[in-house]
Amino acid sequence: MGGDVLRWSEYRSMPWKNGGGTTREVASGSVRAPLDSAEPADGFDWRVSVADVDAGGPFSAFPGIDRVITLVEGEGMVLTVDGTKQPVAPLSPFAFSGDAVTDCLLEAGAVRDMNVMTRRGRATAEVRMVTVAAAQGVEMACAAGETLLVMAATEGIAVGGPDGRETALGRLDCVRHEGPQALTLRGDGTVAGITISAAY
Repeated sequence: MGGDVLRWSEYRSMPWKNGGGTTREVASGSVRAPLDSAEPADGFDWRVSVADVDAGGPFSAFPGIDRVITLVEGEGMVLTVDGTKQPVAPLSPFAFSGDAVTDCLLEAGAVRDMNVMTRRGRATAEVRMVTVAAAQGVEMACAAGETLLVMAATEGIAVGGPDGRETALGRLDCVRHEGPQALTLRGDGTVAGITISAAY
């Protein structure tokens, strides 16, 4: 099929760093060999997770981490990042620094968001929302040395690899893909494409 399918039901749940909510880890990794003496103490160069935010309040601090947050369920929220208010609309990726003092205000009840974190100086992430239309497939690929994660933001998406077999993705299921072959997406819906690259 061309990639590892990661299912919502299998994501590991854990408390937020500051205890204010829960998050489910989708995938994480390192961009360098484990023998690298500068391996980060908390074990990741990049991490993708989905958080349930039931109430407003402060975000955990992540010094040295760059973040991209995308609302995948709910009506919207307003982040205050180092004193500047930033409305975050559904399915609109918003990048900010994990060093910043960040507070969240919910506009219309609980939300669920996808978080992409990268360790500054070691990894970078590009997050883009892609619409898949029933009439035509969409191909997504990554360069050598990169990791591509494709998360279904809606139902109705199937992913196929070079062997022609297709696998249906449920909402918030994800495919992790590395290598030169492209993934083919079919169906009718929206996915988040996350490309992780080494920063060196």
